[in-house]
Amino acid sequence: MESDLPNSESHLNAGAPGKRSLNPHREIRGVSIRIDPPHNEIPHSRRNRRWRVALLQGGDSAERPISLQSGAEVEDALRSAGHVVIPLDPASESLEDFDWSRVDLAFLVLHGTHGEDGHIQQQLDDIDIPYTGSGVRASHLAFHKQLAKEQFLQAGLRTPDFYVIEITDPISSIREYADKLGFPLVVKPSAQGSSLGVMIVHEERGLAEAVQLARELDDTILLERYIPGEEWTVPILDDRVLPPIQIGTSHHFFDFDAKYIDHQTDYQVVVGSENELAAQIQQVSLQACQVLGCRGISRVDLRVDDQKRIWILEVNTIPGMTSHSLVPKSAASYGWTMSRLCEEIIHSALQNHTRSKHLTVTR
Repeated sequence: MESDLPNSESHLNAGAPGKRSLNPHREIRGVSIRIDPPHNEIPHSRRNRRWRVALLQGGDSAERPISLQSGAEVEDALRSAGHVVIPLDPASESLEDFDWSRVDLAFLVLHGTHGEDGHIQQQLDDIDIPYTGSGVRASHLAFHKQLAKEQFLQAGLRTPDFYVIEITDPISSIREYADKLGFPLVVKPSAQGSSLGVMIVHEERGLAEAVQLARELDDTILLERYIPGEEWTVPILDDRVLPPIQIGTSHHFFDFDAKYIDHQTDYQVVVGSENELAAQIQQVSLQACQVLGCRGISRVDLRVDDQKRIWILEVNTIPGMTSHSLVPKSAASYGWTMSRLCEEIIHSALQNHTRSKHLTVTR
């Protein structure tokens, strides 16, 4: 089967800065946007079904520890609801040798490389197994930040200005790009999650260290303009926008420690449509997911500057499901338990699988 991964020639060239959008709230034609919290129930025919779930967790990426934490929470939630869960760690177990007739679908909490970048999705597509989250192309685009940012710009969505830095670029060229962006700036691996390898550099003397840290995780890195202001995140489930969360942290940004270690990080879930800014953030977040072609559960990370302009940082196609994670916090704000959230994600996966097979047959 031919791979759906985008051709690497579509990558931005090093030194090509992104252009700012003139219209960040452009409507996308032909797309239905649901901002209100979902009130629909899982269809009666599926409501009492007990699913057999292969829970793909762990893996060999730098995010393995977080993936195992997510897996433990999902496993507990599904088992407590009466579902059969079979944990499967691709780092130690062969997907080719697994008996897929034992399960109805795969629930993916494989964060990072080989789990979130389109590769595991391609493997599951090849054997026609339903799975949670986005497909091959959307996963690949979202995981490689420079590709996602290129898509946002083409759609007229704001994302911070940036330069793409390859492993062969000398530090002299990197300093030149940094001077064009100005300090402070953000240095990050292009393909990585959980804020691993991300640093805010306030002056030139810290640039080389930040670049070296990011290069330990990826050969391609980004220099990105730092956007001071509020940090927000918005979970998306297909075309349904869950309540946004404003994040308060004593750190310069929502880094790994703020996400998973610091118990002082503050989360304000905004429920209801009376908050105009929150509604705009929801709209932009949904547009970002639609531009990339995401499906199932995703989470969009954004910044809002002092002029209330909304900037898209990235889209996560396999967001964390740990006790500290943001998607469960948002879902809980209107009464969804962790079990209910996982069941909604499963229902989405099965619907999307059925729909994609129908489209394939009727083309």
